[in-house]
Amino acid sequence: MLKLRKVAITGGLSCGKSSVCRILKELGAYAVSADEIVHHLLSSDVNVSQKVVDLLGKSILKNNQIHRSLLAERVFQNYRLLTGLEKILHPAVYGEIEQQYQKQQDSKNQFPFFIAEVPLLYESDGAKFFDTIISVVADPEISLQRFKTHTHKSEKEFQSRMARQISPLEKAIRADYVVLNNGTLSELQQSLRELYQELKIYI
Repeated sequence: MLKLRKVAITGGLSCGKSSVCRILKELGAYAVSADEIVHHLLSSDVNVSQKVVDLLGKSILKNNQIHRSLLAERVFQNYRLLTGLEKILHPAVYGEIEQQYQKQQDSKNQFPFFIAEVPLLYESDGAKFFDTIISVVADPEISLQRFKTHTHKSEKEFQSRMARQISPLEKAIRADYVVLNNGTLSELQQSLRELYQELKIYI
């Protein structure tokens, strides 16, 4: 059986990673999202959720469930707690990605490749788990406007989050492919159709 190629999609805040992942999935790839996996782990994995509560306290709970907004407020101004949270979540996320990958590798489904959207790929030392890396980039002004529109948060919050990540330029330099997402959805779709065909050549 041929090895299923494992592709990571990463990039800075509000650059369009999820859109790229969605479009490639529509074109025929199998796709998973680290953010969706985190949501599942916090709501459904008792072992992970208990470790998080032990670290951060019961103030992050609402109706006996971890509330992501309360969790964010608790950790994002506290480097020690954020680092502790990442030590819990990152291995669990990569473990789940690997499980889903192996399931597809062993199945009869003929996906051309396996895609994982991982925003903090380099920050979590996750690049080693993938065969190919795609970095999505957008001009800072465009990313900021998208962030403010989608989250209703301030420029200060945007800059604070970006400061905790490797720069988009550095992510692009390290990647195998770079997708520029400054334009329209149709322009992005066209560039990804071309990239999709190129990726298929090397399967």
